[in-house]
Amino acid sequence: MNEIVEIEHPVTTESESIADLVRKILVKLGEDPDREGLQKTPDRFEKALRFLTSGYQQDPEKVLNGAKFKVCYDEIILVKDIEVYSMCEHHMLPFFGKCHVAYLPGDQVVGLSKIARLVNVYARRLQIQERLTSQIARALEEKLKPRGVGVIIEARHMCMVMRGVQKQGSVAVTSAMLGAFRTDKQTRDEFLSLVRDSKTPNF
Repeated sequence: MNEIVEIEHPVTTESESIADLVRKILVKLGEDPDREGLQKTPDRFEKALRFLTSGYQQDPEKVLNGAKFKVCYDEIILVKDIEVYSMCEHHMLPFFGKCHVAYLPGDQVVGLSKIARLVNVYARRLQIQERLTSQIARALEEKLKPRGVGVIIEARHMCMVMRGVQKQGSVAVTSAMLGAFRTDKQTRDEFLSLVRDSKTPNF
C-alpha cells in the first residue's frame, strides 16, 4: 500500500498584523526596528499599503451606478490625463502615469468624475498595466453598454527604473479598444488624435 504523506504548511499567526510582519522584515534586512527613525515605520507602512490597495474594498458597479443619465449624444466623450498610481504585483513597486478614457455612448452617459473614480478602483490594487487597462475598458463596456470604449495608459515603472535594467526614461504604453474603437478605424484614429495632439488646458 502507498503511504500517505501529509505535507506540512508554514504556520501563520492570525493575530499578526502587517506592521508585525514589516518589523520582522526590517530585522531580516539587518536593521534595528527599535531605533528612532524606524519605531513607527511598520505602522506607517501598514497604513500606506492599505490605502494603496484600497481598490479591493471598492465595487466598480457602485461607483458608476447613480451617476448614469439618458442623453442624446453620439460623439466621443474623452477624459484624458487621469493620474494613475498603482503597484506592480511582481515586485510591489509603484508604477504611475496618465490614463485616457473615451467612449461612444449608447443611450446613456456617466458623470465624468466617475470615470476617474473607476480608474482608481482598479489602480489601487496589485496590478500589471495590461490588466489594469483592460479592466477599466471592460467595466465601462459592461455597465454603460456604449457603442465603443477606448483606454490608453502611459506609465513609468519603478521596477524598471530603480532595479533591473534601470532605464530612467522608459514609458510603457498599453491600450484596450472595444466595440467601435476596435472595428471602426475612423473612430479609433479620432480617439488617438485627441489624446496625442490636444494639450490639457490650463484654467
